[in-house]
Amino acid sequence: MAETEVVADVIVVGGGPAGMMTGLLLARSGISTLVLEKHADFFRDFRGDTVHPSTMELLSELGMLDRFLARPHYRIDYAELSWEGQTFKIADLSHLPTPAPFIAMMPQWDFLDFLRDEAAAFPGFALRMDAPVAGLLEDDGRIAGVTLASGEVLRAGKLVVACDGRDSLVRQQQVLPLEDLGAPIDVFWFAVPKPERGKAVRGSIRGNHMVVQIDRGDYWQCAYLVAKGSAEAVRARGIEAFRRDVRETSPELPDLDSALPDFAAVKLLSVSLDRLTRWHRPGLLAIGDAAHAMSPVGGVGINLAIQDAVATANLLAEPLATPGNADGALHRVQDRRLLPVRLIQAGQKAAHESVLHPLISGSGEQHSEPPGFLKLLNRFAVLQRLPARAIGFGFRREHLTAPRV
Repeated sequence: MAETEVVADVIVVGGGPAGMMTGLLLARSGISTLVLEKHADFFRDFRGDTVHPSTMELLSELGMLDRFLARPHYRIDYAELSWEGQTFKIADLSHLPTPAPFIAMMPQWDFLDFLRDEAAAFPGFALRMDAPVAGLLEDDGRIAGVTLASGEVLRAGKLVVACDGRDSLVRQQQVLPLEDLGAPIDVFWFAVPKPERGKAVRGSIRGNHMVVQIDRGDYWQCAYLVAKGSAEAVRARGIEAFRRDVRETSPELPDLDSALPDFAAVKLLSVSLDRLTRWHRPGLLAIGDAAHAMSPVGGVGINLAIQDAVATANLLAEPLATPGNADGALHRVQDRRLLPVRLIQAGQKAAHESVLHPLISGSGEQHSEPPGFLKLLNRFAVLQRLPARAIGFGFRREHLTAPRV
């Protein structure tokens, strides 16, 4: 392929939720779009399997919701917190005014397969797997395409969109400026099989330990919080000590000896909280985790990335369809999406520093008596709709306005 050949109006780097949704929506608007995914398939170790009501609302606007819900998934209707053995219901999603008032738990590779299959209906959509991007192609100060690890050069007619996550090329090569907000926690992830089915996200706090359990039907997807940098010390204590801490925090978890025979069954997530201070430069736009790495607090990262993709299509479909480049319009995406990112990250940072880190590090005052707000939420069911709305919709949820061509 000649270096000067334009392969698509838009090249999307990264076939995760933000990249696949961006490719689908732009192709739907008649913009030829090539999505590049570095892996040979989508089947790999994803940790984010939550599809929130805001995303399913978008799928409804696209006429795809019924097909999505026909795929295997599991529904989460509410969230609860156990504080020193007392259980409080803190969020009820069932009253949200939306076509799917629940969180759909679906392995992310299945969700990406779904988006791929739906995007295939639009002639302008193309996907290349096993296509790792090694660099950005620059012409006279403008990003004009990408270079693959194989040495192949691919040119974009209008725009390159970086959707390649918190390890994005734009971060590695310092193409765009980054602000690190700091994260004092890390998370150990593991799964615990269980016989019964439920519909909840559950947090458990005892002493200086916290475990979060996400109901996946026949197993709990669990997160055990530790102070940043303490993972090796936790491992050094041995798997039996780890099981004991988990068991004491969440006594209802069954058969931890079988579920956690050794630390090979426990995966470490290094938590990051940061954002680009500028998401764009001529020929280039970053969205999703490439633009803002989120904490797992609230489980909103995937759906925030989807909202970025919707805003990108809404704001750039017309400029991308007209002669000339769309560089003058790229700032609109950051202008639109920066406020919700700041609000969510501010909430996550406050949770890290005021609640979670003092709790797990033992630096804060321990209270056996639960906070008053937990009692209020548990007593007055109507109040549970407020955190449910924040979890389900986030801030400034996007509705599709980009045209279908």
